[in-house]
This record gives sequence, C-alpha cells and structure tokens, in this order.
Amino acid sequence: MPATPVSYPDGLPVPRRYWSILTVALGIIMAVMDGAIANVALPTIAEDLHASPSFSIWIVNGYQLAVVISLLPLSSLGEIIGYRRVYLAGLALFTCASLFCALSHTLVLLTIARVIQGFGAAGIMSVNMALVRFTYPQKILGRGISINALVVAVAAAVGPTLASGILAVGPWPWLFAVNIPFGIAALFIGRAALPHTPRMTHAFDWPSAVLSAVVFGVGITGIDSAGHGEPALYYMTELAIAAVAGTTLVRRQLNVPAPLLPIDLMRIPIFALSIFTSIASFCAQMLAYTALPFHLHYRFGYSAVEIGLLITPWPIAIGFAAPLAGRLVERYSAGLLGGIGLALFAAGLLSLALLPAHPSTADIVWRMALSGAGFGLFQSPNNRTLIAAAPRERSGGASGMLGTARLLGQTVGAVLVAFFLARFGFEGTVISLFVAAGFALAGGALSVLRLAPTGSRGAGNVEVREGQRMTGE
Repeated sequence: MPATPVSYPDGLPVPRRYWSILTVALGIIMAVMDGAIANVALPTIAEDLHASPSFSIWIVNGYQLAVVISLLPLSSLGEIIGYRRVYLAGLALFTCASLFCALSHTLVLLTIARVIQGFGAAGIMSVNMALVRFTYPQKILGRGISINALVVAVAAAVGPTLASGILAVGPWPWLFAVNIPFGIAALFIGRAALPHTPRMTHAFDWPSAVLSAVVFGVGITGIDSAGHGEPALYYMTELAIAAVAGTTLVRRQLNVPAPLLPIDLMRIPIFALSIFTSIASFCAQMLAYTALPFHLHYRFGYSAVEIGLLITPWPIAIGFAAPLAGRLVERYSAGLLGGIGLALFAAGLLSLALLPAHPSTADIVWRMALSGAGFGLFQSPNNRTLIAAAPRERSGGASGMLGTARLLGQTVGAVLVAFFLARFGFEGTVISLFVAAGFALAGGALSVLRLAPTGSRGAGNVEVREGQRMTGE
C-alpha cells in the first residue's frame, strides 16, 4: 500500500481496495450498532447511575441529535479537505469518546460523551458513501454499495442482540469499551488504505453550517415533541424556528457553486427522486421496526426473546437480496428494481398487519422475510443511482444527503408510531403497519418515475449518465 498520496481515476487497485472496504465497514458497523445498542441498555444504565428514565433518554437522543446536525456540514467539509481526513477524524473521535463513555460514572458525563461520540459517528457516516465511490471501479460500484447497505442493515439488526449478550456477561461500560480495539485497528488500516480524493477550493461556509444544524436539529426535535404529545406551543415554536432557518439557508445556497445544502444536486431529477424514495422507504421501515415488537407482544403474547428471533428473518433476507440487487443494477434500471422491491416490501407489511388471530411461526417468518427481501432489493440500486448521479467532486454532498434522508425518514417513522400509540392504544400498531405499507407504495411510485425511456436493460447506466450530463460532469 503506497505511503504517498496517489489518486486513482477509477477505483483502488487490489489488494488496497479490500483494506479500504474493511476500514469503511468497521467504521459503519461501530457507528450504526452503537446507535442501536444504547436503547437496550437504557434501563440498566439508568438504574446503575441512579437516574430517572426520562433523563436517561438523552443517552440516545444526544447521540442522534449530534449525528443529525453535523452530517451535511461534515460532508461539505470532506469535499474541501478530503473525505479520508473527515472519516479518519470521525473514527478517532468516536473511538476516544467510546473510552470516555466506558469511564463515565454519572449520567451527565455519559450524555456528554455520547454527544461527542455522535459527532464522531457523523464524521464516519457523512462521507462513507463518497469513499465507497472512490474505492470501487465504476463498473462494479453497484456491488460495492450493496455491500455497504448490507453492512448497515446487519449492524442495525444485530445491535440489540449483541447488547443483550454483552450485558449478560459484563457491566454496561463494556458496550462502549468493545469499540476501542476495533476503532484503533480501523485507524491504522485506514491511514494506509483509504483513497485520496480531489478537493474543492472554496472556503467552508460556517453560517450555512449553523443554519443547517438549526434546521435539522430543532426541526427533528419539534417533530419528536409533536409525536410525544408535548404542548402545542412548544413544538410549534420549534417548527417555526426550523422553518425560518430553513428558508434563510435555502436562499443563501441558491447562488453558491457547491452549496452545503446540496440544492444543486436536488436539481438533478434522478437524484431528487432517489432522495424522496429513500425518505419514504426508511419512514416505512422505522414504522414497522418500532411497531412490530409492540404488535407481537401485546396482540399475540410473544416474549422479548421470541420477538427478536421472529424479526431475524428480516435482516437475513436483506443479506440475500442486497448483493443480488447490487449485481442486477448493473443491467437493469434502479427505478424498476426499486419499484419491484418496494412493492414486495409493501406486500410484506400488509401481510404482517393482517396476521391471523393465532399465527404460527411460519406465518410470521415468511412475512418478515418478504419485507426484508423487498427492502434489500430496493436499497442498493437506489443508493447506487443516487451517489453515481452526482458529479465525482460532489460525492460528499450526495453522501451527506443520503444519510440525512435516512435519518429524516427514520425520525418521522418513529414519531408516527408514538402518535398512533398515544391516540389509539395498541391498535396503533396495526395502523402503523398499514401506514408503513402506504409509505412503501409511495416510495415505489417515486422509484418508477426514474425509469429511462430506453427500457430497463442497461437503464441504470442511462440514469447515471443523464444525471452527470445535467451537472456538466
């Protein structure tokens, strides 16, 4: 592996490519999994630190807010100073914050550490897809993105199970301490293997970064407050602040050549449709993920362990479908594959909402597998088209927008479940699954709008070329 900065026009050579893939995978696994495992440990941590359950929620919320407000600013910074620098800095910060979390002896210190860890995770997630684009040759980029999507899905699904296993044999600080050796290893490998990428020459836009943080931080907090039944004055004020900041941000970005909020990329029809498809699909996924445990427990009486096992076919099906979709997108349109995948996803969600009064294990398993297979068939082609539609020098903006779309969709989905449960009791779980199917169908309709007029075979590349033509790449 070369010690001096060398840029490769079409992906990294083997074996350096494999080391770069490993580095990106390790960082994503830690960032995504750490967001999932804290939920499982909240009661244990609150009890051990003598804290109220309501205050302990900030262990999760602080991490999520830090990620949300810094994704787009860090992706923009990556275009200026290099994606590998932002990624490695995020990885180093995440690893150090993990040690801080493990050593924290009060809830205040742990919450501060989690916020710092969230900023590190944002550094990892904001540019990971940009690094994937520069790691793989263009002809197999779909496979690379499918591997990345698979890693994200498996990490999110395995997180709660891993947390339960760690808590069964050790105290909660171990949940954070396990990150340290993997983070150190990823740093050493990444310094040698991650690709050096072209840099843009404009200065970092600090005012826009602050406005972006206000828009997404205050806006998502307002949505969450509305979903949890907070007084209307609170969440309306928060949403109004976010709206004013958003309007100011958009006006500021209109005449900027490489805007922090990627308005230039949203002018590309394929890119915009892919973003909206992603928001709708992740909203559907989070609606289902949040509602299903309540649905299976209160309607059918399954235990927590049984629920975990019954949901397992979902990520397993993603694991089979995502690599297949990564190969198919090299021959067929992402619009077609996404439309088919989200239709299957909607069918799986509807079948889960319509479970019989006394379902067998097989009744639940095949429905979970159908939902996961549909989501896996959609995700890789959608991400590949979204990233490849942007000019290479704007890969950071595309990567940051992809992460923001995922988090926005997940936040709205979780808030809707809270709203339905508050209004309709445990019947809200069935309503959530029907609404999730509706979002999946809406995402499928948006995906089909991306179909190229030349037909499905090879249309994935037509979509990408069209997006690149419109931006002058």
